[in-house]
Amino acid sequence: MKTILVTGPTGYIGGRLIPRLLSKGFRVRVLARQPKDLEGRAWSGSVQVFKGDVFLDQGLNEALAGADAAYYLIHSMADTENFEATEETSVRNFASAAKAAAVGKIIYLGGLGGDSAGLSHHLRSRHRMGELLRAAGLNVTEFRAAIIVGSGSVSFEIIRYLAERLPLIPCFRFLASTLCQPVAIRDVLFYLTAALDKPASDGKIIDIGGSSVHTYRELMTIYAETRGLRRGFFHCLLWSPDLAAKLVGLLTPVPAVLARPLMESLRNNVVCSNGLAREIFPEIEPLDYRTAVQYALMRVNENNVETSWTTAYEPQYAKPFSFIDTEGLILQDHCVTVPAPAENVFKVFAGIGGERGWFYAQWLWSLKALQDRLIGGVGMRLGRRHPDLICQGEALDFWRVERVVANTMLLLRAEMKLPGKGWLQFETRPQGPASSLLRVTAYFEPRGLAGNLYWHMLYPVHTFIFRGLTAEISRRAQALPRPAA
Repeated sequence: MKTILVTGPTGYIGGRLIPRLLSKGFRVRVLARQPKDLEGRAWSGSVQVFKGDVFLDQGLNEALAGADAAYYLIHSMADTENFEATEETSVRNFASAAKAAAVGKIIYLGGLGGDSAGLSHHLRSRHRMGELLRAAGLNVTEFRAAIIVGSGSVSFEIIRYLAERLPLIPCFRFLASTLCQPVAIRDVLFYLTAALDKPASDGKIIDIGGSSVHTYRELMTIYAETRGLRRGFFHCLLWSPDLAAKLVGLLTPVPAVLARPLMESLRNNVVCSNGLAREIFPEIEPLDYRTAVQYALMRVNENNVETSWTTAYEPQYAKPFSFIDTEGLILQDHCVTVPAPAENVFKVFAGIGGERGWFYAQWLWSLKALQDRLIGGVGMRLGRRHPDLICQGEALDFWRVERVVANTMLLLRAEMKLPGKGWLQFETRPQGPASSLLRVTAYFEPRGLAGNLYWHMLYPVHTFIFRGLTAEISRRAQALPRPAA
């Protein structure tokens, strides 16, 4: 049985690759800066976790010792503006440790684009990292991909948000002429896993892409058509990577520091320049872009996305409030420490609604219920079956109980009429024998511009409600008798 190390296990690609490697019978190790971030993932108990940091050269020797192969899936662009220097340091540390451990194969995922002087800083850095791995004397299989189509992929999410939120999309001159060959996340994972058992891929640079090539304007048009959205374009003469990055940072969850190198890359054609993928992996039939978009959206609609909001969002516990826009969902939450056991906190919020009401600002909840009934919604007339017991699938006022985890979590799905889809989650975690953390989170998937305006207008109202609601849950939890040891 081969031992495989995956770096970047909390990332978009790594988090999806690991369960596929396990299903093929490999012994999997992961290297993570914060191992606690892996807790709760379905595969976390099936992998060997090493704490370490590639940039700081920590934990590499232990994680790589005895490994047959390793995936290098670390990208520093989101962490720092000076990402090129950071990436080079990280790769040199990794390559040195992998060479010392005599790792048989390194699989690296880089970016498409011809090796020319006109490459953006982002793509040039991606290529250089592959060169550094090979220069260390390692057996490297380097895959190069353009936009990876799947919910949560940075490049795809930019397209998604712009098409969703702008009825009229600015089109810079080169967006109508620069070519891109996007690839479905499904196909990327096929290539990454198949390479382990393909000696023909050793030492190769392999371009991977979908079966269709488009301009960036066509990518947004096809996405809009798939969603049933009517979108127009207007020619915009002003252009700079900084300006475009600020626009993306304003309209999407992608921060400007991350968007800027991606915006620079829009000037480069990113299409496959070799046929090695077809030659070495004839069994893989890549999807075209339109089908890949349909697959990604279908997963979102079915709540069956591996990097969905239930796993990919990392709460900012250092701040009492957070308002985060990510992967198609807007999240607003409030966290407090409660001087009561988690069992007490769960018992309180599991009994919310019905005759007890919503604990705080009941008049606002009632007003929302009235408004919902006036437009044909369910209002609060459904109530709840039992004042204390709650089961998955039951109605709770104008919510549906989507998930219950005893003494931990209650997830409600909105059944009221909204310009989008909404969820409300109550969660508690022990922080010792006599205290616990309470987190109340509202999730919203807006539909078009109206949905986004609706939710942002409600931000002050939610802030007011959450502050009072968490305080009241805390008070009631403290009033309950403590459970027997």
